[in-house]
Amino acid sequence: MDRRDVLRLSAVAGAAGALTLKAVSFADAARAGGGPAEDEGGGRTGGEQRRTVTGHLPVGAPDFVYLPVEVPEGVREIAVSYRYDRPTVPEGTAGNACDIGIFDERGTDLGGAGFRGWSGGARSEFFLRTDDATPGYLPGPVHAGTWHLALGPYTVAPQGLAYEVTITLRYGLRGHTPAPVYPPERARGRGRAWYRGDNHVHSVHSDGRRTPAEIAALARAAGLDFLTTAEHNTTSSHRAWEHLWGDDLLILTGEEITTRNGHVVAMGTDPGVFIDWRYRARDNAFGMYARAVRRAGGLVIPAHPHATCIGCNWKFGLNDADAVEVWNGPYTPDDEITLAEWDNTLVAHTRGRAAWLPAVGHSDAHRDPDVIGLPQTVVLADDLSRRAVQDGIRAGRVWIAESSKIDLSFTVTGERGEHAGIGGRLEAPRSSKATAHLTVSGAPGCTASFITDQGTLFTATLPASGTGKVSWQTTPDNAAYIRAEVRHPATTPGLPGPMAALTNPVFLDCRD
Repeated sequence: MDRRDVLRLSAVAGAAGALTLKAVSFADAARAGGGPAEDEGGGRTGGEQRRTVTGHLPVGAPDFVYLPVEVPEGVREIAVSYRYDRPTVPEGTAGNACDIGIFDERGTDLGGAGFRGWSGGARSEFFLRTDDATPGYLPGPVHAGTWHLALGPYTVAPQGLAYEVTITLRYGLRGHTPAPVYPPERARGRGRAWYRGDNHVHSVHSDGRRTPAEIAALARAAGLDFLTTAEHNTTSSHRAWEHLWGDDLLILTGEEITTRNGHVVAMGTDPGVFIDWRYRARDNAFGMYARAVRRAGGLVIPAHPHATCIGCNWKFGLNDADAVEVWNGPYTPDDEITLAEWDNTLVAHTRGRAAWLPAVGHSDAHRDPDVIGLPQTVVLADDLSRRAVQDGIRAGRVWIAESSKIDLSFTVTGERGEHAGIGGRLEAPRSSKATAHLTVSGAPGCTASFITDQGTLFTATLPASGTGKVSWQTTPDNAAYIRAEVRHPATTPGLPGPMAALTNPVFLDCRD
């Protein structure tokens, strides 16, 4: 992060709203000495000390409430548990939801080094020590100094939010922090080929219920070649995939940066690199973090921009994005809205008013019955490596499928031998013929359509087998781009059918 970004971070450090409470103090380690020590009631607990803090947060509480904890020398482990009330609220009114995480003695500065873990609202307790930690948290030394528990009152009921936090310090030998083993950046692959992947999956390291081993097995069963571990606001999963990758499966590290104004997948960031999330769109800070993602070797991909969950709608705009997730999990009306919004960016791009922004699709799978690889991003890459897959996505050499059962090819040709594939550009005379060719398999009962800047101009029903070829002709004068969609029959009156597959466009550039 360059100096200008550091200065701006300092300026907005409290912009999202933060409150620091009175510090929790423990006896000096010499008094504890690994032996008996007092608990909050004056009792003896052996080699540990415990304190409990209670409080109440009103409606309109800051986004983050920091509870300082004075950690003395000699602490081997910090363990934390918390709870809060969940009163009944009127229909349509938000109830209580409170996240939690922790920062070590290096502080809580935005983008700083003090981050040691976050579990959001997925866990009611956690621990960390030198050699181990609860998933979502980072093992490492417990140095003396002022640590901070971070409470995140996501929503607060009209009655307010009453909380109770219990901190336990355990004393003794600290042990050794094992060196992390991170996934390699390249798998054997098939040379230049179309590779299938899912860049948005969750495990027990955030709010998922599957282990990395279970996810890897499901990815292979889904016919995937790569996946990205993208946990909410933590990098603890980066070191959790040892022995799970192979010649047939590339595992990329990343993060789902989960702000109060939308989520973004940092795809393929360097292992162990944490990207902060404690800001809102009004803070004008996202551009700094988008640059931080890219400096860490990642792509910036807004996730489920029109999802209906609180805080999930994307409010930061698309100027800092490298791609956009237009399809998230089973296809729903909010994906239809995102697809239409993305299509508008294509029109703006052809008029020189916006950058070219490719579309991708991911499962966002958390637990059964979520399906890994529904949907999946299919990328034309020079090999099966982090850089090659990212280069393919940046270039828009991407189509999206609901499963590996579907295969397709999409090209546009000119009458003088011009040729362009997905994400490419066809330069041809303004009034010359341009022919779109779509070949599909594995899509029984589906229709195939061609979409341009004028909308859907041609639709054909695929054979009952789901395998067929469709062609359509236009001119660069009448179509600034062409893209293809494969859909199931409509299930809701007035809405198009659920998506089975879609492609990024081929742009038609007029050549006088």
